[in-house]
Amino acid sequence: MTQGQAIDMLNRLLWEAMVTAGPLLGAVLLVGLLISVLQATTQLQEMTLSYVPKMLVAALMLIFLGPWMIGRMMQFAITLIRTIPSLG
Repeated sequence: MTQGQAIDMLNRLLWEAMVTAGPLLGAVLLVGLLISVLQATTQLQEMTLSYVPKMLVAALMLIFLGPWMIGRMMQFAITLIRTIPSLG
């Protein structure tokens, strides 16, 4: 394996991680931002008010996007495994 191949694999790995985790992290970030704005406007500083909605959104996103995420990770792993013989 050359240095260029290793860097290319690492680049693809980071891109796949970003694309796979992006929707989940984006949704949790958006809900956290909305809850923070709500807490700032109402001056209600309850800790559970920030954690519970984020956990619920994360769970719902994993339920709905889980099969897509796993399928994408499996395709990436299969692609990497198939390239092993060509690495020499």
